[in-house]
Amino acid sequence: MKIAIVGPAFPYKGGGAHHTTELAHRLAAAGHDVTIESWKAQYPGFLYPGEQTISTPEGVPFPGTRRTLAWYRPDGWIRTGRRLRSFDLVVLVVLSPVQVPAYLGMARGLGRGGPRLIALCHNVLPHERKPYDVPLMRRLLRRVDGALVHSAQQAQLARDLAPGTPVVTAGLPAHLPTPAGGTPVVVADAEPADHLLFFGMVRPYKGLDVLLRALARLDGVSLTVAGEFWGGVDETRALISSLGLDDRVELRPGYVPADDVPGLFARADALVLPYRTATASQNVFMAYEHGVPVIATRAGTLADHVRDGIDGLLCDPDDVDSLTDALKRFYAPGEPARLRAGVKPVDAEPHWVAYLEQLLSH
Repeated sequence: MKIAIVGPAFPYKGGGAHHTTELAHRLAAAGHDVTIESWKAQYPGFLYPGEQTISTPEGVPFPGTRRTLAWYRPDGWIRTGRRLRSFDLVVLVVLSPVQVPAYLGMARGLGRGGPRLIALCHNVLPHERKPYDVPLMRRLLRRVDGALVHSAQQAQLARDLAPGTPVVTAGLPAHLPTPAGGTPVVVADAEPADHLLFFGMVRPYKGLDVLLRALARLDGVSLTVAGEFWGGVDETRALISSLGLDDRVELRPGYVPADDVPGLFARADALVLPYRTATASQNVFMAYEHGVPVIATRAGTLADHVRDGIDGLLCDPDDVDSLTDALKRFYAPGEPARLRAGVKPVDAEPHWVAYLEQLLSH
């Protein structure tokens, strides 16, 4: 099958780019003729207040990658669609409704009766929404031949927006950034360091403020927050100071390169994911790859990946008391070592096999 994936790839960074690239590699390994249509300019700077690209690839870039799309060139959107008319399948990787005008332009270029057009939605709608999000996504979902989403809740959301569009659900498989040094060394019998890790982009829905309030109720436990801050770091610094946590919280603002990830996890007793809402996250897989247990909320699919009391602990979302209780349970005598012993890296292969089957079933 001749397949085009339209989505971010290196030099773009983050989970979306990793997933697009891994998906292309997997489809090509399965015998398909695959092209990635990527971006030279994906978003206006004011819509993404962070670093959009990186200089060194994390993992193996896909060789069949074109980088011609730009948010400011509608003629390029239509031209790309026309060029893809000979393909059997076009997969639109949807990370934000901001991409929808470009995707509708491509659909116009493809015309009717051409390749099947599938929307692969990492989020059907953003966690923090703008007034234009719903109408844009409704229009896209009504135009495509089908959609693939990563949770039952997202599937229902897609069906509500476009009742006539077929929707399939597939769990998001692991697609982790690869450090230059290769597979991390896991210290299974590491002594507790009384140190926790919050990793990834800091946005309100991820609940860092809930974690900080819970941390203030514990004695002697410190925290590293590593990732880009959506909208700046000043509000978080003020909250840390107001809670008296200045000497226990280390902020590391900015994108974390893959080579720096093993060191962050090596220092941590656990990764904490205090999300208020979630669809799917690679961070559970990343923690387990580094031999680190996870303390997470029952938001989205997070609870599907954490075995409560075996390789991590679960608590209620947006609930300081529940998270505080989970942290205290984690630091009960012998618990950090016991939970660490239960951690096993995730075998991504069967998840990817199922994922490709669902994608190609449309």
